Amino acid sequence: MHLNSHILAPASNYINGLALADNAAVLSDIEAMKSGDFDSVHTKQLKGEVRELIVGRHRISYCNVGSTLYFIRGFYKKSAKTPKYEIEYAAQVLKLIKIHHENKN
Repeated sequence: MHLNSHILAPASNYINGLALADNAAVLSDIEAMKSGDFDSVHTKQLKGEVRELIVGRHRISYCNVGSTLYFIRGFYKKSAKTPKYEIEYAAQVLKLIKIHHENKN
């Protein structure tokens, strides 16, 4: 299985700002996910279809619509719970992605 991916600007900016080793680890996990290998990466469901990719203390919120992974925004995890505003932001972006996806078909 091969999935398409879109790394949205907020996620891209976060990933590009990471130290080289962290950047490589995140991009490696994204590549694994694109090839359908979800067993080698650590992810967690946040709310509904919104999930997060976990790489050390770095989190990248994402969702899967059709055969495309959308990486929404990255953040550094400072506490045990994912901040509510991160979950709500990702949920709002997911709604927009779904509307756009439906309008394309």
